[in-house]
Formats: sequence, structure tokens, C-alpha cells
Amino acid sequence: MELHFTRTNGSVDDLIDRLIRHAGDVRHPDLVREMILAALKSGQESEDRIDLKIMNTTLKEMRFTSKVFSPYRGVRKVTVFGSARTRPEEPTYKMAQELGKKLSGSGYMVITGGGPGIMQAVNEGAGPENSFGVNIRLPFEQQMNPVLANNPRAITYKYFFNRKVAFLKESDAVVLFPGGFGTLDEAMETLTLVQTGKRAPLPLLLLDERGGTYWTRYIDFLKEELLSNRYINDMDLDLFERAESVEEAVQKISRFYFRYHSLRYVGEKLVIRLLTALEKEAVTGLNARFADILVPHGEIALSQALPAELDEPDLALFPRLVVDFDRKDFARLRHLIDAVNRL
Repeated sequence: MELHFTRTNGSVDDLIDRLIRHAGDVRHPDLVREMILAALKSGQESEDRIDLKIMNTTLKEMRFTSKVFSPYRGVRKVTVFGSARTRPEEPTYKMAQELGKKLSGSGYMVITGGGPGIMQAVNEGAGPENSFGVNIRLPFEQQMNPVLANNPRAITYKYFFNRKVAFLKESDAVVLFPGGFGTLDEAMETLTLVQTGKRAPLPLLLLDERGGTYWTRYIDFLKEELLSNRYINDMDLDLFERAESVEEAVQKISRFYFRYHSLRYVGEKLVIRLLTALEKEAVTGLNARFADILVPHGEIALSQALPAELDEPDLALFPRLVVDFDRKDFARLRHLIDAVNRL
């Protein structure tokens, strides 16, 4: 029997509906139904067992990720990347400890890779009660650090791609210390997702000790090779910022959330949720300054929650800006958020 996601499967649809009702307390049964159908279709279509094993492990890892993070969705979180090989006597280790301490003191939780080096330092500073660890199973080096051992907010993944989803889906800011291939991979992954709009804008900070050259040389490479060859444009360099002190990094994160809260797409509209409302005159100014990122005849308008947003009742009372965004220039969208925060 060939299965379809439409309700054309006869008795199979009936059995899936009965199963969901029998399990009880299943939220969003329409989506759960499609997940069950996807599993059945995969069983029909996949000849190789390895394909099914990858799908199975991915679903189980993502389910557990949701279970661990869900109770803390109302708390801002900062993901911190950096080398697993940084030693406790090095300046950046001490900076990472201080960063974790200042972030937790400012009401943030931290997410690290759960390993040694920079990751352990951040967890030490924030404390186990304010830390998440999203570890990766490797044959060497990457064991869960002592701060997160037996912590209910520690997860060990088989697949890097699931781990990356957890890092970026759950974070409200990203801070990168110097590190190896993994750190650079995480830097470029984050930049790519933000540049292409697959991840909402967020503070992305490159942090090094004062006078350090790790990130300055990285930025020089971006300018001399990528920008000069037109692989990126000038404004893409505004998707991230450098910081030379912990205080500066925390200040930049807090500034990003001074008035801006979050965003969501509703149909063709971009809805920006705000902590405090803007005056009409300020919105008129935004329309003039950011006309270049609006669709033809589009606008930026004040609004209350749209009907489609009623599935997020905790955010219903926040004032909104509804933007006819062209979904092309996400660096300029970041400029818009910065402008809103400065008003």
C-alpha cells in the first residue's frame, strides 16, 4: 500500500488516529500523525538498514533535546564555543570563567559543548544550575566535563548535525573564543544560517583577550579573500562583532535585547515582537531608513498580536512591528533591530 500524507490512506489513517487517542495527552496530533506516516513510508522505501538507523537516532536525539530544553524556554541562553584544549592557566580560560559568571549573574543560562577547555571554564563560571552541555560522542578528547557530569541538562549526541541544531535553535546569543577546526566550523555555520535567514538575527560575538590576534586575522581573511572577491558583501560583516573583554560581550548581548524580543514570520509578513512600544513618529522614520528592504509598496507598521500568533499566548501582549520584509538582506534586518533598540 502506497502511503500519503493526505488523508487518503483509509484504514491506516484510522489506525493512526486510534493510536494517538489511545496514547493520550498527545499535543499537536496533526504533526504527530505526519511523523508516524513518515516512519511508515521510510520503512516501505528504504532498502538499507543504515538509512533507518540514522532517521531513528535523529528523531530520538531531537525528542530528548526538546524534553531537556522545554522547561527553560522562557530563559535567555548564550551558546559559547571555544577550544577543548585551552588550559586553566591561559588568559582565555579565565575570561571564559568570568563570562559564565557574568552571564548567569545577568539572568542568562549558558550552553556549551560540555567538554573540557573553554567549555568547562564557562560552565564553571555559570555553575551547573545555569548550564547546559550538548556533548558529542567521540573516540577521543570529548568527555563530559566534571561540572556537567550527571547534570539533567547534559545531552550526548551521536550526530554533529543534531548537536548543532540544539546549539543554535535554543540560543539567544553566540560567543566564540579562539579554537580549532570545530570552533571555526561553528563560527561559519552560525554566520551562514544568519546570513541566509535560516536563523533569526542574534548577537554573534568574537571574543579574545585584549591584543589577541586570532579573530583579527580571521576578519582580515574574510575581508581580503571573501569580500574582495565579492563572495560576500560589505554588510555581511555586520552580522558579527568583536569584543575584547567580558564586560563588552555581555553589554552587547543585553543591548540587543533592550527593546527587541523576538521575531516570527506570519505568511508573507515579518512580525517583530517588542518589549516596549514605539511612537508613530519613530516608525515613520524606520520606514524611511529601511525602505530598501521592503517589498514594493510595503511598509513597517505598528500592530498588536496577529491572529496566527495566538498559539503563543505568553507573547500576546507584546507590541509589534509588522514588516513587509523582502527576505533578501538579513544584515540590513540586523540593522533594523539595532535601530529599534536605539530608539
